[in-house]
Amino acid sequence: MLGEYRIEGRGASDIAASIERGVASGELGPGQPLPPMRELAASLGVNANTVAAAYRTLRDRGVIETAGRKGSRVRERPASTARGSLTIDAPPGVRQISEGNPDAALLPPLHDAFAAAARHHDARPVLYGQDAVDPRLARLVRAGMDADGVPEGPVAVTSGSLDAIERVLHAHLRPGDAVAVEDPGWGSLLDLVPALGLRPVPVAVDDDGPRPEDVERALGRGARALIVTDRAQNPTGAVVSASRAPELRDVLGRYPRTLLVEDDHGHAIVDEPLHPLAGVTDHWVLVRSVAKAYGPDLRLAVLTGDRVTLDRVQGRQRLGPGWVSRLTQRAVVELWTSGAVDPSAVAAAYADRRDALLSALAERGVEARGRSGMNVWVPVADETGTVARLLHSGWAVAPGARFRISSPPAVRLTVSGLTADDISVLADAVALAVGPVRARSYG
Repeated sequence: MLGEYRIEGRGASDIAASIERGVASGELGPGQPLPPMRELAASLGVNANTVAAAYRTLRDRGVIETAGRKGSRVRERPASTARGSLTIDAPPGVRQISEGNPDAALLPPLHDAFAAAARHHDARPVLYGQDAVDPRLARLVRAGMDADGVPEGPVAVTSGSLDAIERVLHAHLRPGDAVAVEDPGWGSLLDLVPALGLRPVPVAVDDDGPRPEDVERALGRGARALIVTDRAQNPTGAVVSASRAPELRDVLGRYPRTLLVEDDHGHAIVDEPLHPLAGVTDHWVLVRSVAKAYGPDLRLAVLTGDRVTLDRVQGRQRLGPGWVSRLTQRAVVELWTSGAVDPSAVAAAYADRRDALLSALAERGVEARGRSGMNVWVPVADETGTVARLLHSGWAVAPGARFRISSPPAVRLTVSGLTADDISVLADAVALAVGPVRARSYG
């Protein structure tokens, strides 16, 4: 069953480490069946409960999966193999448009904000036992949420959106639970879910957000959580529209015990209005990051939600990092209140580049998506070949495999670094790389 690879160990941790070494080395490949627990226990001379504990550890870490009577096997793409590893190195002379970074020229300088935060800290140092959230930041967050129709709730601060989502999922779910996720969707999130031992259930996405019938199907089959990107969905640019939001709320209303996680990815970089879904389930959160508009290295996201969820998130946070630096929180307050970023201007800059590329591609007969944000999603027949041909033409793009579970092949183009002179050149290269393609949905 295992070929030449020999699992070793006497304790559960040793057995788990042995299996993970085999996965890391490639000697235990994706989909490789593992021995039944009793059989492996007999060969190692240990109790079957020891092997069961080892398998449970690996399952919780997303290395293996268990399918009832079919036994346990290595995941098709173990969580230890991050989607981020599907990178395209850009040799000298090749333009890198695969990394999803914001335009550095649109990010504000941070010196003044941190200097002001440092002066505030010098006057009123933050010590142990104080509130985890800067009071002024909390008021600003809550005011912004109120303006966007987000239900009332306390405010927490985490080290970025992914940190927030991980803490929220951990607060309510257990290994083996199913989570409905967008497909195509954020690659880091698609890594995180199995890494927590959870089962991702793909939900198709169109320009108006997750498709209600797919959400209904996922929740009806037992998914305990739904994660939705409200605006600037990565990678497709989808926006939960005014017409789609009530449809999704109707579905969620039939499953009130669902944990709803909303990621407002487009906050401060798009001019599309927010149509929140929160308020129809018992447990919910809405997360906003400062990364795209103010700088990825700030590593700060804010969230609100129902009191039980926020209490659990903050309680667990206190036992780990304690809090996100109040110095950084105060710097964000300074950035927000000083007008360091003009969200309308940033949104217009990305929209101009994105819309110009979409128009140029359409003129060349290439189907593409990109309703908001800084990415354009191009369905292709041959993903690997398209990436290779574009690299040969001088463009490094992101393979759709980073973002897909079961949706069709595609490539993602990030427009943030493009100039007006780049648009026609890139569109020509894409048209040549994809060749004639039939119209298709990427959902």
